[in-house]
Amino acid sequence: MFIAIRDMSVHVQVSGPPGAPPLLMLHSLGTGLHVWDPQAEALSRTHRVIRFDLRGHGLTGVVPGEASMAALAEDAFAVMDALRVPAAHLAGISIGGRIAMEMAASQPDRVLSLFLLDTAMEFPPPSNWQARIEAVQAGGMQTVADAVMARWVVDQDAPSSRALRAMLLATPPQGYAAAAAALRDATPERLLGKLRGPATVVVGELDQASPVSAAAAIRDAIPGARLTVLPGVSHIPTFEAAEAVTDALRAHLAPLPEGDAHSAGMKVRKAVLGAAHVARAQANVTALDAPFQDYITRNVWGQIWTRPGLPRHTRSLLTLAVTAALAREGEFGLHVRATRNTGVTPEEIAEVLLQVGAYAGVPVANHALKIAKEILAQMEEGR
Repeated sequence: MFIAIRDMSVHVQVSGPPGAPPLLMLHSLGTGLHVWDPQAEALSRTHRVIRFDLRGHGLTGVVPGEASMAALAEDAFAVMDALRVPAAHLAGISIGGRIAMEMAASQPDRVLSLFLLDTAMEFPPPSNWQARIEAVQAGGMQTVADAVMARWVVDQDAPSSRALRAMLLATPPQGYAAAAAALRDATPERLLGKLRGPATVVVGELDQASPVSAAAAIRDAIPGARLTVLPGVSHIPTFEAAEAVTDALRAHLAPLPEGDAHSAGMKVRKAVLGAAHVARAQANVTALDAPFQDYITRNVWGQIWTRPGLPRHTRSLLTLAVTAALAREGEFGLHVRATRNTGVTPEEIAEVLLQVGAYAGVPVANHALKIAKEILAQMEEGR
């Protein structure tokens, strides 16, 4: 599908269950959203996978002039806004990873975690990028294709490598040059001291474009970040080492260790209930209920809602069913409001309450239906 953002038509693909934890995947310079195909197919079973072609790449329109990391991050947030995604896990490769870090530094509340693949905080020297920009502007993508492919993959004759070359050659020179300018001008100062976990940094052992030392610098800049080095692969390993990259991404998105449960719980709590609601709840915490608030954030939101075994959409439906059946009016109403963030539709709420009526009794289902109708009407009015 295509989404209109300012003066640009953005090509977007979304897969996976509605309401599942959102995963936004950002591609590399000179490729497109398909560079993540193997990983997107695997992760869409448990996550709502969102991919889009960067400006001037793939099927997304070219924007005149040079790009900046801030503008590319704003594009990504605009895609999330158009899809009504308040916060997402971010996976980025090369420039996509640098964009993900820019997003995390500028709007940390909208970033659930970072998976950074073969990227860096800066890509020196600027003169190399300027030379590449001038080359593609003068002679097209074929002028840089051989040199770029030599840095991307180990086996250039593999079918997957030929697919990468096709993506590169199909990239509009103007779009490539614009994004290359963003890499030319990227510096770590905008990021240092602003990045938070959970974060996993993965790099190919043979990567020359963003070497292991650059990955280690990212790890050191993000408290608690983990670094994984993939042996025998280079800068774009999503095809050449597809299984290893997928395994690393799965491990990153798996339930977090106990020490991270509170921060993970707070992020998913905001994503489901809304940041404004959570802020109001936190503002009203007293010494009496502070231990209880910590308990539900850490154990309910951080250990249950973060699990990959069920999509968030399904957990939302189950919570509605259980709270309706047990006549937990406050919690039921709260989670009816949360459906605007979990992807549950009014039609699905009606089906849940029919099921509740059949198995838990007509009176509780009828009362829950009355509550749902009132809240849904308020939501339509913007309240």
